[in-house]
Amino acid sequence: VRLVESGGGLVQPGGSLRLSCTASGSISNIDIMSWHRRVPGKERELVAQAFKSGNTDYSDSVKGRFIISRDNAKNTVYLQMSSLKPEDTAVYYCNGEVAGPFGYDFWGQGTQVTVSS
Repeated sequence: VRLVESGGGLVQPGGSLRLSCTASGSISNIDIMSWHRRVPGKERELVAQAFKSGNTDYSDSVKGRFIISRDNAKNTVYLQMSSLKPEDTAVYYCNGEVAGPFGYDFWGQGTQVTVSS
């Protein structure tokens, strides 16, 4: 399955942006769809997860500001980002994970988000 992110760009502090991650195949049986971000020189950070069960989870740094959702009918995962801060500036990556002993995961190419005035 290939993942393609879109929706990144330049936004002012306090603004909003919605990222999309579209898969080349069905995501309905993918156990976890998630968004990660990376800033040069820092470790990659897990931002948000959307589980097949419908549950979601967020890092403390984005909780209350970001919302992850998955539309299985469209094979797409979204990350709605609000109240953006300069420290949210990063390359955002989409990930899909199939759990279990023969599990695997796959990544998109990333999309740049820059929060600056």
